[in-house]
Amino acid sequence: MSFTTRRHFTRAVAAFAVAAASSPVRAQPPRGTWSTAAPLPTARSEDAVAAIGSTIYVVGGYVPAGPDAKVLEASGHADVDGSLVQTYDVGANRWANGVSLPKGLNHVGIVAFGGKLYTFGGFERQNRGAVPDASVYDPALDRWTPIAPVPTKRGSIAVAALDGKIHLVGGRDEHSIGTHDVYNASADRYTNAAPLPIGRDHMGLVAFDGHLYAIAGRIDDFDHNTSYVDVYDPATDAWTSRAAMPSQRSGMAVTLYRERIFALGGERRGGTFRNNEAFDPRQNTWSAFEPLPEGRHGTGAAVVGDAIYVPAGAPLNGGSRQSTTLFVFRLP
Repeated sequence: MSFTTRRHFTRAVAAFAVAAASSPVRAQPPRGTWSTAAPLPTARSEDAVAAIGSTIYVVGGYVPAGPDAKVLEASGHADVDGSLVQTYDVGANRWANGVSLPKGLNHVGIVAFGGKLYTFGGFERQNRGAVPDASVYDPALDRWTPIAPVPTKRGSIAVAALDGKIHLVGGRDEHSIGTHDVYNASADRYTNAAPLPIGRDHMGLVAFDGHLYAIAGRIDDFDHNTSYVDVYDPATDAWTSRAAMPSQRSGMAVTLYRERIFALGGERRGGTFRNNEAFDPRQNTWSAFEPLPEGRHGTGAAVVGDAIYVPAGAPLNGGSRQSTTLFVFRLP
């Protein structure tokens, strides 16, 4: 580890200690219920998830590598067909195959914006080999089209739409970075915005009430998970810190549901998380909700109707095993 990296990490650890010590947690019994819906036709993990209307898209990632999965994982090739796209019709409770990505990728950043899907960056190999590729999928045309590439090639970028622009925050090539790009879809170009105070990847990003919320994530690897909550104000082009998440996690599924930011699952050395914790931006507090039925990491979440859908993901840390489950969470 270089001197610069050591100095960066030391600063990050110190900042985390302060944030964690001041994190308010609202004490309450677990709430909400989990159910399952139709399983995916193909097991997946390290995929990207987004919804347009009542259709959920699961894009890219790893699919099972058969009996040699652990060998393939060690060599950096656990993914067999990272171009796979599958769609779930919530009303019909049915899966179908969609139009494949132009290139097989995992850890792709994704967002639904203007009735289309936008993807940014990703890895060509297992959690490595970052690319600057970016594409848009138009359901009306049923095809992917390349757009301007990401200025800095990286995977595991956190992506969210805010005020008519798409924000790309953090991610990693060789090391975690705090880069913050803003994509203008109508002009097909990027501009720079204030970077994260501490660069990280495998992070959640949610837009709420005119601000961006960057949730947890890791510094380089899951041995250095964090619980940071950083909030970006576009009016001042600045980040401020809020109450830290009670648990240190990365690789979670993060989404906005009932005006709270839910962080579900995640990854650590030795296993995965079942944690289901939600942040109330107005109260600056975290609450615990009913945990996932089984630990998951490496997937996303989408809200359709009055439920959170968490498709696929890995029940073990790393890339050696994927799942076909579709978990559904509801509050009364």
